[in-house]
Amino acid sequence: MADSVYKVIELIGSSTESWEAAAKSAVETAAQSLSDVRVARVVEMDIRIDENKVVEFRTRLKVSFKYHPEMSQ
Repeated sequence: MADSVYKVIELIGSSTESWEAAAKSAVETAAQSLSDVRVARVVEMDIRIDENKVVEFRTRLKVSFKYHPEMSQ
């Protein structure tokens, strides 16, 4: 069996509901165009504030997926 190689990218998801929903949105959106998404690690969470109210949750993730060199050409 050949060894596997994984590529890591950074994504930022946003949601008006929660940090969890923001992370889920980022992963699910990325999975639409990436194959074999394996792991996502939360790097940072922040919020956007407007007129002294929280209006958006943002979650920054490092997402890894299996690298297929034959597909990158």
